[in-house]
Amino acid sequence: MIDMNRRVFATSGLAALAALTACSNAMGTEGAASLDARVDAARDYLRNNYPGLGELFENARGILYIPVVTEGGLFVGGAYGRGALRINDATVDYYSATRASFGLQAGAQQYAHALFFMTEQALSDFRYSPGWAASADLRYATPTRGGSMGTETTTQFAPIIAVVFGQSGVMAGASLAGVKYARIIP
Repeated sequence: MIDMNRRVFATSGLAALAALTACSNAMGTEGAASLDARVDAARDYLRNNYPGLGELFENARGILYIPVVTEGGLFVGGAYGRGALRINDATVDYYSATRASFGLQAGAQQYAHALFFMTEQALSDFRYSPGWAASADLRYATPTRGGSMGTETTTQFAPIIAVVFGQSGVMAGASLAGVKYARIIP
């Protein structure tokens, strides 16, 4: 009985990873121009639909946009997306975002996110690290459509603020804790 459960677990985990790999391989063929167009669309979507983010846009030293993250799992899961870091609204580098997970999970979803680097130090630490991982101390802003973002003192002075948006799928929640970012060449 135990061997059967292990086989089912291993098979379901491998199937989830294979599906995610297929999604990431399709995204891997995307060139810089196409990726920049997706980043433009994500930026415009945030600006047009969440006017409360205006202060973040004005004060950020740099913004990393990951316009599409595909996440899936059945006990074993993963997520992958690609995007661009912009300083003064000009692309300076391209990045991938990856995460592997293990635990009670089932489903698939897509979402987008942006990291607002509010200090030069935070931006520098991100840009010059060989691989940067989002941690549990990342501050989240949860904008509501057309309303104020409701930034509090804790988020106004946070070095990095994450905004997750555009979720769709059958997996509950989207967290960036444990996501690893690495510089890529599209």
